[in-house]
Amino acid sequence: MLINFNEMSARTSPGMNGGTGEMTAKMYMDKKCKIIPCSIHKGGSIGLHTHDTSDDINYVISGIGKAICDGETEELATGVCHVCQKGSGHSIINTGDDDLVLITVVVEQ
Repeated sequence: MLINFNEMSARTSPGMNGGTGEMTAKMYMDKKCKIIPCSIHKGGSIGLHTHDTSDDINYVISGIGKAICDGETEELATGVCHVCQKGSGHSIINTGDDDLVLITVVVEQ
């Protein structure tokens, strides 16, 4: 299967999951997973939310930030992967001056 994100329109959302600022994303979705290339813009965050039915895998393409997962802070930078496992709650915050660019894969369990 080929997924061509070049043919998809990006969507900008303010305050994702009660977070701050804006995030821009493209999304592929089926019953088993979501694949989401996204950018959390300067000053933005994805608010705290729980993954009741899925693992959430976030690979950093560029930028810096932090993830807070089950109360533990993890520093994010290029090449780092943050995983929020099923049943856990997390938020992701852009702490840098540039976009925090991620590839997010959500796998339903």
